[in-house]
Amino acid sequence: MKRGPWIFKKVLMVLLFGTAAIFLFGFIVMNLWNAILPAVLHVGVISFWQALGILILCKILFGGFHGGRGRGPRGWGDKMRGNMREKWMNMTDQEREQFRQQWKNRCAGWRRPSSESVSSAGEGSSNE
Repeated sequence: MKRGPWIFKKVLMVLLFGTAAIFLFGFIVMNLWNAILPAVLHVGVISFWQALGILILCKILFGGFHGGRGRGPRGWGDKMRGNMREKWMNMTDQEREQFRQQWKNRCAGWRRPSSESVSSAGEGSSNE
């Protein structure tokens, strides 16, 4: 029976602190924009509500709406790393070498050319 008032207080505190955080971030964005960008980029100053709009726009464009995935003490990257480590530990030496070769082949296009291949390529093009 006591659970109801406790949950109500917790929800109220989250709403209160969430609202305060939103207003604080809006205030910070507005002040940083008005202090830096007009002098550097020659843009106009913005109001508090425009700063909140910029925050929302940034969230939409860069943050997305993931529904809380990847948050907490063990996010998505940590889980993937742990899963890969577990798979690696269960592989035989032959499977590990095969895995290395597959990744070497996949990443071959990303390597920088060695100094020998650059000099030989340069020699071939000068003869034409």
